[in-house]
Amino acid sequence: MHIHEFQDMMRRIYFHRDSERGVAGTYKWLLEEVNELGEAAKEKNITALEDEFADVLAWLASLANVLNIDLEEAATAKYDNKCPKCRESPCKCLL
Repeated sequence: MHIHEFQDMMRRIYFHRDSERGVAGTYKWLLEEVNELGEAAKEKNITALEDEFADVLAWLASLANVLNIDLEEAATAKYDNKCPKCRESPCKCLL
């Protein structure tokens, strides 16, 4: 599945609620899921990590839908097979 296909799926399933919730509410849910991902990472629970990664991706797609942003287009335009900062692959930026 491509990013745009996943984003379209999230739009079909959730856009009616996401659009009513709005940007601020949808962003709040995304932050909550990122926090849950952080907790799962601390616990090193693989099942919880998989669930939380999926939730973060879903809420990111939902937020992009509310804002009418194509995630796949935005990501590939910025990263284009190389680091957007140093323009190298692999990245050669200094830490």
